[in-house]
Amino acid sequence: MRVNVDKVLERDQKLSELDDRADALQAGASQFETSAAKLKRKYWWKNCKMWAIGVAVVVLIIIIIIVWSVSS
Repeated sequence: MRVNVDKVLERDQKLSELDDRADALQAGASQFETSAAKLKRKYWWKNCKMWAIGVAVVVLIIIIIIVWSVSS
């Protein structure tokens, strides 16, 4: 009988530890999700800036070609 009580107490302790680990894992997952969203947004804006610079360069080249051909 004493052995069974000890096993139940040990099982309860292990379940409590498992619950604590699960809570910590959940908190880590939430933090990871937040960080991933911020990083995604950061690189989305970086990509938009690169596209804007590329378009500006192409437009500038077209303007230079038009001005050069009109003045010739």
